Parts: sequence; C-alpha cells; structure tokens
Amino acid sequence: MPTTTAPLPSTPPPFTTARLDALPLEPAYAEEMAVVLADPALYGFTGGEPPAPDALRARYERQCAGSPDPGERWWNWVLRVREGGSLAGYVQATVRGPRAEIAWVVGTPWQGRGYASEAAQGLAAHLVSAGAVRELVAHIHPDHAASAAVAVAAGLGPTGEWEDGERRWAANVTPPLVP
Repeated sequence: MPTTTAPLPSTPPPFTTARLDALPLEPAYAEEMAVVLADPALYGFTGGEPPAPDALRARYERQCAGSPDPGERWWNWVLRVREGGSLAGYVQATVRGPRAEIAWVVGTPWQGRGYASEAAQGLAAHLVSAGAVRELVAHIHPDHAASAAVAVAAGLGPTGEWEDGERRWAANVTPPLVP
C-alpha cells in the first residue's frame, strides 16, 4: 500500500533542547548574530571571515526566502540559551527528499559547554520526528575534532566519501512509530 508524507513547510518549526531554544531564522537576528560570529577563529576550518551585520542581514533575507528549487527546503535556526537569553549560534538543514544536510556553529564564548552537541542532537531528533527525513549528512574538515565529536553525538558516522576536502558523515534514521 503506497504511503504519502505531507509536504514539508517552507518555514522550519521551532524546537527546544534541555538548555536551548532553536528559533526559526529571521533577518532581525543579524545584528546579534554578527556578534556571535565575530571571532575569526570560527573560520579556521571553513574559510571566510566574520560577517558584518548588514551582510549577515542580506544573507538571512536570502535564506528566509528559501531555495529556488521547490523540492528543497532551507531550514535555519538561531540558538538562544534559555538561561541568560543570549544567542549562541545556529543550526541548519538543507532538506531534499529524504535527505537532510546539517551543519552547526556555536560562537567561541559558548564553546566547550556542550551546546553544539545538544543542538545537533536536537536538530536530528526534530528532523526525524517530522517524518520525512531518513538520512542525515554533514561535511566535516578532517582536522576538526570538535565537529567530529558533535557529529558522533548526533548519531552520524564517518564515511569514505569526501567533498571539497571535507569528510562526509552520515546516518540512516528511522522515524518514531506512531501509535
């Protein structure tokens, strides 16, 4: 018997973890996120440089407009630390069919507290519970041990595949059973 899944919404629903609120991205977050992303050390493995608030706002406007491909969803969330209320980073997922390519960034002042692992685990659970995602993928620089640890915490494992100098990490997932 064929089954169908409901189409994915264009705007991602929020989700929470024990200490974080993952809020759908809005251009209004650009100024605060520019501060979160201001440390040049964040770009050591990925390249680039800290974004200016105006450039970040323009990027967020493009991301919020969504992919020009109707079969692809660009889902982005900022991470607000519930205790204290500050933004600390972001998670994102590019969802195409049953596959979600995920990524995470936590600002330097919030690193070493487990926020990235908590956010990545929450993101993975959130995507799987939506019912359409069956595979999670991330691309990680081979020397970035912290990101590799986050991927493991989210249930991903390294594969033998590489793209642009980064190793592909992946997990096949099973949605929860609905009673």
